[in-house]
Amino acid sequence: MSAPTLETFTPDAGAVTMFSTSWCGYCARLKQQLKAQGIAYTEVNIEEVEGTAELVASVNGGNQTVPTLVFPDGSTATNPSAREVAERLG
Repeated sequence: MSAPTLETFTPDAGAVTMFSTSWCGYCARLKQQLKAQGIAYTEVNIEEVEGTAELVASVNGGNQTVPTLVFPDGSTATNPSAREVAERLG
C-alpha cells in the first residue's frame, strides 16, 4: 500500500477532514465546536491510520501536531478556531 497523501483525505465541499488523536484536548474541543455549528467533519486518528502521522508531520514542519485540518481546496490548518474553519469553508 502506498503512503497516504493529502488528496486521499481532501473532503467534499462544506466539510473538513480532521487529523487527531484520542487524547488530544484541543481536538475534542474543536470537534464539539464544529458539531455545535453544524460543520461536517471526518476524523482520522493518526495513531490508528497508517501513514497519517507522517502526513501530518509533512505539513507541520516535521511535527505531528493535531488537530490538523484539510479543507476542500486541499489547504491545511493546524489547531484553527471553529470560526476560522467556518470562514474558510465560506
